[in-house]
Amino acid sequence: MKISIITATFNRGHFIESCILSILRQNVKNIEIIIIDGLSTDFTYEKIAPLLEKNNNIKFFSEKDMGIYDALNKGVEKASGDIIGFLHSDDIFYEKNILNHIINKFEVNDLDGIYGDLQYIDKINTNKVLRYWQSCEFHKKLLKKGWTPPHPTMFLKKEIYKKHGKFDLQYKISADYDFMLRILKDSSIKLNYIPKVITRMRVGGISNKNIKNILLKTFEDYKAIRRNRIGSVGTLIRKNTSKIKQFIIKKV
Repeated sequence: MKISIITATFNRGHFIESCILSILRQNVKNIEIIIIDGLSTDFTYEKIAPLLEKNNNIKFFSEKDMGIYDALNKGVEKASGDIIGFLHSDDIFYEKNILNHIINKFEVNDLDGIYGDLQYIDKINTNKVLRYWQSCEFHKKLLKKGWTPPHPTMFLKKEIYKKHGKFDLQYKISADYDFMLRILKDSSIKLNYIPKVITRMRVGGISNKNIKNILLKTFEDYKAIRRNRIGSVGTLIRKNTSKIKQFIIKKV
């Protein structure tokens, strides 16, 4: 099976190289790397230019977009892989065999999707774990409790995007949450949880950037909950309070 990894970036020259290198280090032959750049004005291109010259499986596109979800949608449209995953420009894969493990799971179990655990790490010292998002086996009833897998660890067959559509651009911060609710409430989809860290995410994402973004995310999360008819205000409260343990359990 062929796997496509999509990276959306804008002015992330400090981190983009480590992100792409963590993909290139994977022990997978049939892999496609799609970089969607929003016309960066820093040294992003200079950092990845040598990698583009040496690796013909990297596709680079740079044009104006309407934000990260628009960029990810463009990546999905361009992807030719059977499986699609995302690795944001600040992030890295946990270890070099993770994609091989994921592909094997897809092939052996005839799955539609796979997800795992997520580490939040320090921007500079990537060995310093600040939060640990330990996921669990999926049960539909968990959605009403505010639970979803960590989206950066989710890998889906391309057919899922054809069936359920891509990210809804009316959401500025919570389009990934809305998307996951759309697919997770589909009982025909076969998912598998890998009880290990898949992705390491540098802290400092847009959703927690400032009070304005935190409030916007809260509003959009509730909008997604109501739109997908999976709960109420209690779902939103449990979604947010469940994150507390991520700061306590740093690793397993």
